[in-house]
Amino acid sequence: MLELISEDRLRKVGFGATLYPDGCYFSIWAPDAKEIVIHLYTKSETKLGAFTLQKKKGGVWYGFIKGAKAGDCYALEAKGENDPAKGYYFKEGRFLVDPYAKQLNKAFAYDEDMYLNHSEEFIPKAVIIGAEEDFNWEGVPKVFRDRADVILYEAHVRGMTMLKEDVPPNERGTYLGMCHPSVIAHLKHLGITTVQIMPVAASMSEPFLVKRGLKNYWGYNPVCFMAPNPSYASDPANAVNEFKTMVKTFHKNGLAVILDVVFNHTAEAGLDGPVLSYKGLDARSYYAFELNQDGSLNYLQFINVTGCGNSFNADTFISTRLIMDSLKYWLDEMQVDGFRFDLAVTLCRESHSNQYYAFDKNCGFFKACFANEDTNSALMIAEPWDPGLGGYQLGNFPRGWSEQNDRYRDCMRRFWRGEKGLLGDVATRLLGSRDVFLKGHRSINASVNYITYHDGFTLEDLVSYNYKHNELNLDNNSDGSSENFSYNCGAEGHSKDPEIIKRRWQLKRNLMASLIISQGIPHILGGDELSRTQLGNNNTYCQDNDLNYLHWNISIEQQYFRDYIAKLISVLKTSRVLSEINLFDDFFYKFENDYIAKWRKSDGTLLKDQDWHSPDINHLMLYVGDRNYRGERWCLMFNNEDRDLMFRMPSILHDRYWHALIDSSEEDGIPRRYSNESGLESMCAAHSVKVLRMDVVESSALASDETMDELISSHILNRYAPGNTKFQY
Repeated sequence: MLELISEDRLRKVGFGATLYPDGCYFSIWAPDAKEIVIHLYTKSETKLGAFTLQKKKGGVWYGFIKGAKAGDCYALEAKGENDPAKGYYFKEGRFLVDPYAKQLNKAFAYDEDMYLNHSEEFIPKAVIIGAEEDFNWEGVPKVFRDRADVILYEAHVRGMTMLKEDVPPNERGTYLGMCHPSVIAHLKHLGITTVQIMPVAASMSEPFLVKRGLKNYWGYNPVCFMAPNPSYASDPANAVNEFKTMVKTFHKNGLAVILDVVFNHTAEAGLDGPVLSYKGLDARSYYAFELNQDGSLNYLQFINVTGCGNSFNADTFISTRLIMDSLKYWLDEMQVDGFRFDLAVTLCRESHSNQYYAFDKNCGFFKACFANEDTNSALMIAEPWDPGLGGYQLGNFPRGWSEQNDRYRDCMRRFWRGEKGLLGDVATRLLGSRDVFLKGHRSINASVNYITYHDGFTLEDLVSYNYKHNELNLDNNSDGSSENFSYNCGAEGHSKDPEIIKRRWQLKRNLMASLIISQGIPHILGGDELSRTQLGNNNTYCQDNDLNYLHWNISIEQQYFRDYIAKLISVLKTSRVLSEINLFDDFFYKFENDYIAKWRKSDGTLLKDQDWHSPDINHLMLYVGDRNYRGERWCLMFNNEDRDLMFRMPSILHDRYWHALIDSSEEDGIPRRYSNESGLESMCAAHSVKVLRMDVVESSALASDETMDELISSHILNRYAPGNTKFQY
């Protein structure tokens, strides 16, 4: 028998629903509500009763429902004043989802009639869940990685396997499909170390999309920060365990998992948006509002620095508490290894005496993350901007964070499409963008380098389209960025011209080679290795169809390109220098070995000041070497001239030689072209990249000793060791 009893456990539990052997304790933040009602249901949504919480302490309503059990579901009703001008959205008969819901009985699906009529069936119900022990982790530990070892692969749970034939039909597009053995094998073949999963928190499509017959596919419109989306589960009622199974399977195979999280806004939008959760409980705390002339808050004007109708206000203790509780839940309970924060600048906006809702490098959110052991040891990646005033903050996040580097993206795109005078910028990006992430203050792996991301062209489209083609979004092609620095190689879209096709493959190989061998964390957009096209659509957020799904049946040429990326990554993994160079003049590092980097022209001379911006020079060679001649030495050639170039190589000892490992001018990336037998010169083809490593001549009498010395040196540089459970900065 269900019964609401008077029992005070407020100091012992957090917010939301906490299960006990004899019932469930509820703790709901709603300081201005007049009454909070818990509506309790069975799994099938049969109503069990409505229980009005009788106690309130501060802003928290609480109570214990005896007899409530795991699997039961609940919704909230917040009664009180309904006056948006005061920031109040309380309304009798309106059902809300708990912000602390950790599992939902169904996915959100906007239905205007059901919403306007306050249908009890409209809102998904939060599920009361048991303890972590209900899932068997089998002792599988997390995968902790030094940032120097991270190779990111961005994937969408649904899009990854919807068209993958070897995944069982009922598991395609789900958490279980995501960790299918064939997917794992693909990722390991590429050499991926860390899977970055696009948002899985329960979200809802925008009403205007629903009216157009579309849906928010990407998932960047959250409602519940902690609840995994039931639509990504083969059994929606088992979404939590299926998500955990996915994470466990990845970890078993040595793959780390980071989540793309959206705390900057919610699906409730602005003044006229739906009331689903936060608005109906405490809009004044959860959201940011514009100021009136007298300095008071104008609750009718939601601040919209996100472009989504509202902006979450992390400058309040309840919002910061919710965000930190969410991060801790995903890290501890769901066992993920880190996060990518969408529009992270919004979380760092605070109000001070001379500034209102502006980015603050010393914000409470940063302090909370640093002070918490879980978040301080996790991989934290920021999208370091939002659309608001002062929203571009690349390079201004704290130590221990990495940041998406759009300067890297734009520079590499512009260089390889043929723009002149960029050598200085190219060199800076290749060596970790130290103009942004300053030597001595930030790790060289603070930069997350990328050519493509989900919100833009795929790699295939980047070399196939000069213009966006977003007509299918039904927004008159006005959405998405118009500045893409793309190059169609002479034809817009699909082409049968052999020369155009050849040029496109070459461009793709150049871009990927540049990405993988640059200092910083490489980010690969899932599907680029399969040459996925979105037919020129650079904003596919509302396309839940083949346009976004990975196509796994690929041609021989596409297989060559996939394997070429795998070869690039394998070369990267052989070198500590390419993963994280410790330059002799960078006091952020202190190792036994340190390195020098020299930039040379094809004739072997060093680039001079006037060369860096010269329109007449469009090639360079990076020579990286151990100052003591005991460790690794590399030559990285970048030739975007219209002619082949013979590069004069740096001199080496008699028992060493330059070994060509990568040549992007070859279809499979395997070097086959001429190199001078003396080892003094090496040819780099027009519009290509070539990677050479100094190796020891095997027949040398000193070969054995010298090889051992280099191996030892390599191990000295490798700071990641078994048992080290912290990311190293």
